[in-house]
Amino acid sequence: MADAGERAGPAARPASLRTVAREWTRIGVTGFGGPPAHIALLRALVVDRMGWMDAREFQDANAACGLLPGPASTQLSIFCAYRVGGPAGAVVGGVGFILPAVILILLLSVLFLAANPPLWVRGAGAGAGAAVAAVAVQAARGLVGPSLSHVRGSAARTVRWVGYLVVGVAAAALLGAYLVLALLACGLVELLTQSRLDHVRSVGLLLPASVSAGGIGALVWTAFKVGALSFGGGFVIIPLMQGDAVHTYHWMTNAEFLNAVALGQVTPGPVVATVAAVGYAAHGLAGGLLAALVAFTPSFSFILLGGRRFDQLRNNQRARAFLDGAGPAAIGAILGAAILLAAALEEVWQYAILAAAAIALLILRRGIVETLLAAGVIGVIVALAGAPLPH
Repeated sequence: MADAGERAGPAARPASLRTVAREWTRIGVTGFGGPPAHIALLRALVVDRMGWMDAREFQDANAACGLLPGPASTQLSIFCAYRVGGPAGAVVGGVGFILPAVILILLLSVLFLAANPPLWVRGAGAGAGAAVAAVAVQAARGLVGPSLSHVRGSAARTVRWVGYLVVGVAAAALLGAYLVLALLACGLVELLTQSRLDHVRSVGLLLPASVSAGGIGALVWTAFKVGALSFGGGFVIIPLMQGDAVHTYHWMTNAEFLNAVALGQVTPGPVVATVAAVGYAAHGLAGGLLAALVAFTPSFSFILLGGRRFDQLRNNQRARAFLDGAGPAAIGAILGAAILLAAALEEVWQYAILAAAAIALLILRRGIVETLLAAGVIGVIVALAGAPLPH
């Protein structure tokens, strides 16, 4: 039950930190299913059950978080905690929402990313990892309708929307770690198009030597891109991480990266916690904790520094115009990530699991967690039967 007086609505005294810690940690532990589940749980808590926010305020907060780079559902969680508990509530609630996922990801990483994991673990990882590409396609499909609704009625904007989508697909499949430049470019093009500006400034990114060397600086840069520069959140982080983790710095193999993405999907809490597995592969437990800290710091900063200006952001035409370009590019990036994930499969039986997962998710409308768990069980059976496993 809430503390006395906490049901009186937005005008009531703020929730206690103890209440915020309890409720937000509960969502962090039970929030299986990704952003849609997180948003539903938050709304049930702060609007329906406690009355801390009215429905319109929650809707506006959700829309404003969607205009920010990084994991939108995480930022919505932090904002709701900020709304009912002040800055301290934002920190306590955000940590409660994020920490369970990070801890679970690191514990499972110790098992699944060990030097010589047991045969059944390798089979489970190979099976669940094979289904991840289908999960990415499902995630993209769920975003297409809301994004297209913003451009309906305008042939020119629809054509640009399709163009941004195609750019996102190509950039995710071909650019890897530099995908963020394509997302930024699409956002700027749409902003300039809608604003009818005549001049465009180009922006260059200079990387310190420690980044190119693949040390701690490289891990920090990878985690920062995930948390601060990934418009759309969720599966947009995959090409951002895969290019660095697998191809540039060789912290993980493709099979291990698929395992990490699968772990991020079957655990509760924010999907961005997957970056902790990448950090673990790069520099052990300390690296996992550092990657999570860096990836989630921007979300806390956005809310703590700008929480009072959310109404302005919600109605900011330039922010909306930028997202009109970056948004469809991010959806395309998710589809491009699906291509990368499918291409990373090594065994024929994994493609059979991918096909089955696609049917389960896209046609039969089964849940993500149950599909991945079923794929993992099939992988265990196949491995114990003596089938070849990916390296």
